[in-house]
Amino acid sequence: MPASPSTVECDVLVIGSGAAGLSAAVTAAWHGKKVILAEKEAVFGGATAWSGGWMWVPGNPLAQRAGIHEDPQQPRTYLKHELGERYDAVRIDAFLDNCGPMVAFFEQHTRLQFADGNGIPDIHGHTPGAGTQGHQVIAAPYDGREVGPLIHRLRKTMAETAFLGMPIMAGADLTAFLTMTRSMKSALHVVRRFGRHLYDLARYGRAMQLVNGSALVARLAKSAEDLGVRLLESAPARRLLIEDGKVCGAVLGRPKGELQVRASAVILAAGGFPNDIARRKALFPRTPTGHEHLALPPRACNGEGISLGESAGGVLESDLASPVAWAPVSRLPMGNGVTGHFPHIIDRAKPGVIGVLASGERFCNEADGYYDYVDAMLKAVPEGQPVASWLICDHRCQRRYGLGFARPFPVPLGPVIRSGYLKRGRTLEELARACGIDPHGLAASVARYNQHARHGEDPAFGRGSTPYNRKMGAAWYTGANPCVAPVEHGPFYAVKVEPGSFGTFAGLRTNGHAQVLDGACAPIGGLYAAGTDMASVFGGLYPSGGINLGPAMTFGYIAARHAAGVLTTLEEDQTTCSA
Repeated sequence: MPASPSTVECDVLVIGSGAAGLSAAVTAAWHGKKVILAEKEAVFGGATAWSGGWMWVPGNPLAQRAGIHEDPQQPRTYLKHELGERYDAVRIDAFLDNCGPMVAFFEQHTRLQFADGNGIPDIHGHTPGAGTQGHQVIAAPYDGREVGPLIHRLRKTMAETAFLGMPIMAGADLTAFLTMTRSMKSALHVVRRFGRHLYDLARYGRAMQLVNGSALVARLAKSAEDLGVRLLESAPARRLLIEDGKVCGAVLGRPKGELQVRASAVILAAGGFPNDIARRKALFPRTPTGHEHLALPPRACNGEGISLGESAGGVLESDLASPVAWAPVSRLPMGNGVTGHFPHIIDRAKPGVIGVLASGERFCNEADGYYDYVDAMLKAVPEGQPVASWLICDHRCQRRYGLGFARPFPVPLGPVIRSGYLKRGRTLEELARACGIDPHGLAASVARYNQHARHGEDPAFGRGSTPYNRKMGAAWYTGANPCVAPVEHGPFYAVKVEPGSFGTFAGLRTNGHAQVLDGACAPIGGLYAAGTDMASVFGGLYPSGGINLGPAMTFGYIAARHAAGVLTTLEEDQTTCSA
């Protein structure tokens, strides 16, 4: 007969250790609450640790200090036009009213410091209200040695997006790597970065120059430790404790037996369901078996937080524009039968890269957002055919900018060609046959594209027509359009791209306080959800980069403040939904 679980008590129990969970834990602890954070895996960080780390937070203090003072109605105007009937005024007001104060709180009271992304525009520049600056922040780089022994309990950077285990930060750091053969300053930067990385590998066995999502996790986790949060890894939540219709804790699995945690509030932030095959099959489009989709988050993000919420009466809100945060992904052979997933975030916009279907035809503006690329691919591929496309470029383009995991010069191409990841052909026809693309269709499509690309134009799809397109292109390119160059100098290269995701948009229905709502749209006592356990505040659409982590951090902050009894800028009654 199993032993009875031991019992501990706290004020707030947080389930999950990504941005949302850590934001909630740190906020609650700073407000004087006793907090336990439970993570099912052996390391903290969730999908956030593998992310680019950008957060969409209009009206943030870094922008204001830079002299960017935006009308608070501008992002609302943008979202109203982007979301249409899916504009949820209550939750969007909650987000926009609190995301700036959230950044200020962490700056002032924790180890989380930020770098600005003031030059990053909103994705859809033709939409009224689209911002051209001041909406993005990212965690400032962090020296892993400052984390102390806790560093070994944190998830390492995603191998597919690192260079020999070294993460590279978007912005000046990435630009230096892309221009190291054309700039002495860039070359010196790369040599210093890589030399320090080799030293860290030898001494610590991991990267210690933390950037992107890994810096965000490390700064938050260290802040949690400083504030006395009890951090429990290898502690999956087995079931919620419910008394008189109110959630009052959970039972955790532990190596030595179950642990019953009694708490005044439970905050679910376990990472959504990107790896729940049954839910994917039921909810994702074009996934007849549920296995076709290439999810980027760790396998542990499999819907358990949402299931816990449903067990207490919560409702999975799936009537969204999309149940999933799409990203174009390629399969990467990594040896020993292991296949990795590489997200195509920056290469699609580089001058000389185009995307084509099996017919050889282009189907979208490749320089638009990653969500947009997959959405267009899903719509363009005929029903009954596998959903895929190929990113195509010539030798000069690949050597300058890279293509997917195939790095630019001086990194050799032999390994990725031999593995089958990168396809090569002396001519476009030869490349097409290697990929299974219609040779005549590809040749004709490239000829049409090149006719205008030589002048920096793309009348078919408008590459380079928005500030976001041009920002994602190559600022150092000497042609007329930083996103457009002809595809003409063989050999030619291709990488196959399939639908993948950064996470899920379908999630538990919540109100503006991040309280989980039941089938009658009433708050369930003691239960909150944030991150991707909470249904997308943007209705399953993707208006800008950073719209996963920005709301995750903000609603983690909101949930913790509400659970701690701290007044927010929200009205008390935040329940608006249709049962």
